[in-house]
Amino acid sequence: MCILDLGATSPANIRYFTERSHKMYSEDLLTASTDPALATQDEQGNLVLDSRQFLEDNLVYPAAQFDVVLCWNLPDYLDESLVKPVVGRLWSVLKPGGMLLAFFHTRDAGPDAPCYRYHIMGPDVLDMQPIIPQREVRRGPTGAIHRAVAPGFRLQRVFNNRHIENL
Repeated sequence: MCILDLGATSPANIRYFTERSHKMYSEDLLTASTDPALATQDEQGNLVLDSRQFLEDNLVYPAAQFDVVLCWNLPDYLDESLVKPVVGRLWSVLKPGGMLLAFFHTRDAGPDAPCYRYHIMGPDVLDMQPIIPQREVRRGPTGAIHRAVAPGFRLQRVFNNRHIENL
């Protein structure tokens, strides 16, 4: 089985699947979406992310490569301009009959709902680790990168069933 795990690299997930002889790929699309080079303006002058460039740089796999895509809670936190193009790409890299796992927040979740990285600990156990992004603040005189903790990823939207069906 070939699995795509969308999130920061998780040693627990890699171990879980490779111990079962599955092939595992991992891609952190949420962090990739914060690249300032993706920022552009739409026809109305609104700031959006360039989905074409994003997909040229990410999710570059042959069609129908994966049996399973672990999407986790990515759509809830991904910038609105990337959600539909990313989901479209995920369907194209998923094998016919393949499965996509995604978690969605309920309408009760507020914008400060924490974003988690999910680690598979066993057949029925997930460990949830809050994602606290780091950003480069400055380079020191020796070239060392000094980092600071940035605010977490913010919940962008809450999908209802109709929205999910239309992705």
